[in-house]
Amino acid sequence: MSSGQQERQQPTREELGRRAKEGETVVPGGTGGGSLDAQERLSEGRRKGGLSTTTESGEERAKQEEIPVNPLDPEKCKTCND
Repeated sequence: MSSGQQERQQPTREELGRRAKEGETVVPGGTGGGSLDAQERLSEGRRKGGLSTTTESGEERAKQEEIPVNPLDPEKCKTCND
């Protein structure tokens, strides 16, 4: 870098927050968040792939709530006419 060039500074959280409120995506994966905090939370959730915080599987929860595990099974499907 030559002596005439300035180092590029990182924007402050305040600046990022202002830009996010204006509709700009300032956090990778934060699309749709209306604030810096919202974009950070969206990005984190997308990074984790929407992992559940519960230890039960979806099948276990469905059985507890008496929801058919395989709704395409004609014996369990209430809307199947075939």
